[in-house]
Amino acid sequence: MAFLIVCLETAVMTGVWVVYYNTELPKAYFFWGHVFIAAVYMALLFIASAMYGGLKIGSYRMIELMFSQSIATIVTNVAFYAIICLLAYHFPTPVPLILATVVQGILIGVWILAATYIFRKLFPPLDVLLIYDGEHKELFVEKVKTRRHQFSINESIRATESFADICAAVDAHAAVMIWDVSTEMRNRIFKYCYERSVEIYAMPKIMDIILRGSQPLHFFDTPLLLTKSEPIEAEQLFIKRTFDILFSLIMIILTSPLMLLTAIAVKCYDGGPVFYKQIRCTKDDKQFRIVKFRSMIEGAEKDGMARLATSHDARITPVGAVIRKIRFDELPQLFNVLVGSMSFVGPRPERPDIIEKYAKDMPEFRYRTKVKAGLTGYAQVYGKYNTRPHDKLKLDLYYIENFSVWLDLALIIQTVKIIFKPESTEGVADGNITPIEREKGNE
Repeated sequence: MAFLIVCLETAVMTGVWVVYYNTELPKAYFFWGHVFIAAVYMALLFIASAMYGGLKIGSYRMIELMFSQSIATIVTNVAFYAIICLLAYHFPTPVPLILATVVQGILIGVWILAATYIFRKLFPPLDVLLIYDGEHKELFVEKVKTRRHQFSINESIRATESFADICAAVDAHAAVMIWDVSTEMRNRIFKYCYERSVEIYAMPKIMDIILRGSQPLHFFDTPLLLTKSEPIEAEQLFIKRTFDILFSLIMIILTSPLMLLTAIAVKCYDGGPVFYKQIRCTKDDKQFRIVKFRSMIEGAEKDGMARLATSHDARITPVGAVIRKIRFDELPQLFNVLVGSMSFVGPRPERPDIIEKYAKDMPEFRYRTKVKAGLTGYAQVYGKYNTRPHDKLKLDLYYIENFSVWLDLALIIQTVKIIFKPESTEGVADGNITPIEREKGNE
């Protein structure tokens, strides 16, 4: 089914190419030229679709599939139009390409309905046993319910029950989810499930993620795992910094008209300052002054207490609500990247007092500052503004321990998608100061 939608979309765009854009070239292409153009388009679309998750039938809900594949198609078509302009030596009208995009959107919708229907007929939700311990089991169950087309938690059992009872429960289900279970008990359960070929979904602990990024060594007949003191190599740091400088300069030039319009809108609304400056932490807990467009009223934190934005925060101005949704408030941070306080990709820069608050309950939260803070990052792409600090830490550690230049590029490309996802900017619960308090409210 994934191959089918890529072929259908390629066929539509190839038809537009042959009928219209080929005639715009100084020298028209013939059969093998059309085949080559179609192959280039198919490759671009496949890469974009895989990058944005548009082909994840069964893993994503239908609305997510539609959104992801549509973004992939638009990005591919913009790149394809750029190629056409280079071949034609001028700017042909984009109208045929826009019409083709609309047709592709209709095909995507029909394809998603058919693919999802077939998948769910072939693969009903997985019968799952939840083995849990600790607190806030309800938070995890609510998350799983958002994937009820994939998983059905039909039974749950606390890990403190007798091991014989746990084993009997495991034998009655097709898969097991292990959530917040002690390392010793988790190992026993894991071995039992693995021996009986029961699928296991385990919530990783912090050390699991760090070890996953370790380098395997084979000096002798005993395997070793090396976790380096500095997760990013010197040559990787050089490439990363060079990219930050060049890309931030290009983005500052390209977005300068948008920054000017945003600055005028913020100033005209209430006459207050255009920029909002605040102390944040970057690599090795070094403090710097972050710069954003002001999206809240003046004196939003005049009592000196740091607060994350809530879901219906009265401090956010009408102009601020708009620029926060489309992320324009973040644009001045390009200057933070240029001067080296931040990187394009890395953990979200937090305020020192919020780091202190998190670190009291979770000392490992400081591990995030092993690299520079980032404008975007793994937690920003795969999490949300109000993601639990413990989960945010795990996402950031996964990035730190698995760093590569290609991962940075992939996260930058995927950031285009999350800009248009409203839940990615969702605030913490009303009345709370940080996401931690959402958990404490359930105790």
